[in-house]
Amino acid sequence: MTDFNGLMCTANLIGGQWAGADSGGTIDVGNPATGEVIGTVPNAGAAETERAIAAAAAAFRGWAATDLAQRVRLLHGLHDALMDNHEPLAQLLTAEQGKPLFEARGEIAIGAAYIRWFAEEIRRTKGEIVPAPTGDRRLLVTHHPVGVVAAITPWNFPSSMLARKLGPALAAGCTVVAKPATATPYSGLVWGKLAQDVGFPDGVINIVTGSSRQIGGAIMASQDVRKVTFTGSTEVGKTLIRQSADTVKKVSMELGGNAPFIVFDDADLDAAIEGAMIAKFRNMGQTCVCTNRFYVQAGIHDTFVARLKDAVAALVVGNGAEDGVQQGPMIDEGGVAKVEEMIADATARGGTVVQGGRRHGNGGTFFEPTVITGATADMQFATEEIFGPLAAVFKFDSEQEALAAANSTDYGLAAYAYTRDLARTFRLNQGLDYGLIGINSGLITTVEAPFGGLKESGMGKEGGSQGLEDYLATKYTCVAGL
Repeated sequence: MTDFNGLMCTANLIGGQWAGADSGGTIDVGNPATGEVIGTVPNAGAAETERAIAAAAAAFRGWAATDLAQRVRLLHGLHDALMDNHEPLAQLLTAEQGKPLFEARGEIAIGAAYIRWFAEEIRRTKGEIVPAPTGDRRLLVTHHPVGVVAAITPWNFPSSMLARKLGPALAAGCTVVAKPATATPYSGLVWGKLAQDVGFPDGVINIVTGSSRQIGGAIMASQDVRKVTFTGSTEVGKTLIRQSADTVKKVSMELGGNAPFIVFDDADLDAAIEGAMIAKFRNMGQTCVCTNRFYVQAGIHDTFVARLKDAVAALVVGNGAEDGVQQGPMIDEGGVAKVEEMIADATARGGTVVQGGRRHGNGGTFFEPTVITGATADMQFATEEIFGPLAAVFKFDSEQEALAAANSTDYGLAAYAYTRDLARTFRLNQGLDYGLIGINSGLITTVEAPFGGLKESGMGKEGGSQGLEDYLATKYTCVAGL
């Protein structure tokens, strides 16, 4: 077992203490590139989660009352701890998740950047004095930490997704109970160790691994948990929203996507291909903002497909820990089966596989990066999220046709478009029903801007000044008799 400089934590953190599951049960954590078991984590359930919530509740008043300067100092310390351990953290992430090491390094860096951003942004979260209707009173609007926060994070970005939740929660003065994904728990648990190392008080950060149903059930039933932040599937998100009604919790949901990537005839083709490769094949196509559907205007369609085919064929597939690898394995067999199902559906309906289309010779959950042309609206991937290395190319004629097709989905997370027409850029901003829009860029996530979707892609924002709002309760105080 590799210890990654001692950063691989195999116990849960509850109230400042590291412990196993009450039952002694564990879950194996595997490396998707090699199939080897790299370690185990506790298979905890409701009882352990309830203790973690109690620890967070007990720590809340003290943490919320901590001087702002102290909270900021600790957050800057956490940022520095992440960057001081940049390389072993990236290696740990790649070992359990599979993404290429250069992508893992980028994920650690942006996670640290989110922590630093919220350490800075909390200083700018101001209240206000509202003009009163009479001279004998003052009307105050103030912001306060919402309380205990539960954070449920996914396997595809197991470090940075937690950073986007921990950063604003801790900055606002909230305490946290986090549940990392079972497939990638180590990148979540290590946040607890680093937080302890830099001096966060016991109970401020608690991390529990194990049964999603039991842990999630305890979180949603608890009166002490006042806010739940979740990144994952729309199906699970809807269930959590329903469950939140019983205790009227605040919720923020970053859910599924079905991102269109529109290439107009006037696009810079070199930039469009570069953006397409990033937007589609980053993390083996396993991102919520990943391109699902390429819409390419007729005049440039054939040239774009030829260039895309060549770029995809040149991708180096292998163990993400090896130099030069650009595509690692998919996370599990279920993900592979879904991609195979979508390819079979598309070819049965007249689509053509022009590159890839099969399991990779490396075996396991490796899959050939794939391009399909002749895509149509009746194919499965037109309405369902792919979450794999499959690029589906549709042909269109007019701008109005492209907009209508792009919006014909229940999702509304990310959309991309390539054009040199400035007027069209503003029409796309108006017409695309998406929370994130990239014009002439396939990689647009940044700590300074809000991240979040429309429609069934979720509610709430992460990042930007807006990222603090869901972690704050607003109070109005009227002071009379002046």
